[in-house]
Amino acid sequence: MEIIAGTIDTFSADVLFDMARYRHEIFVEKLGWKLHTRGRLELDEFDRKDTVYLIARNPDGEIIGTSRLLPTHRPYLLASLFPQLLGDTPAPCSPDIWELSRFAAGDGTRLGIGGDPHGWSLALDMLSAAMRTVAKEGGRRLISASPLGIERILRRTGLSAYRAAPPMRVDGQLLFACLIDVDKNWCPHRDRHADGIGRVARRPAGKGAAATRSVQEPET
Repeated sequence: MEIIAGTIDTFSADVLFDMARYRHEIFVEKLGWKLHTRGRLELDEFDRKDTVYLIARNPDGEIIGTSRLLPTHRPYLLASLFPQLLGDTPAPCSPDIWELSRFAAGDGTRLGIGGDPHGWSLALDMLSAAMRTVAKEGGRRLISASPLGIERILRRTGLSAYRAAPPMRVDGQLLFACLIDVDKNWCPHRDRHADGIGRVARRPAGKGAAATRSVQEPET
């Protein structure tokens, strides 16, 4: 398994197509989100040239996880579509704070939702990769519209996370704006050698690229 980071300019058209198809399968078909779609592809106005993506792929090159990272000094989903989750807190607008959105792993596990054991393990690996990617760009904090169950999970992982405002019910689900302090040295409390958690390599990726491990320990 590999986790790779990139943008519209660095990923091939095939990889971007597969990512959009995976997102449709997870968020629209399985989770039932009412999103604007293009055929069986899920993309929106926040999928831009400056968007950073994390994509997890299995040894066969199939996408098994995705997430999207946006700096908050540019338009982002939480502030634009769910400002009520911020309460009286001003929407973050800083290159130090990055939004994490469209986060899914395995068969649809999101942090705080889902029961796929492999998906949970991969979701934690991807969260670790997201923090390393953001730290490389100078970010110090993540923010995300998250299900309430994520608080318990993050407490168990040892991460520093807190609410921007009280939770609110959105489309029948309790959500809150979750802030997470970026720790580039964090990894889930498992065997780090077995999980291969570490720095994410940002590089172009074609559909037929070999599934080499691109998540490696930082050099010291």
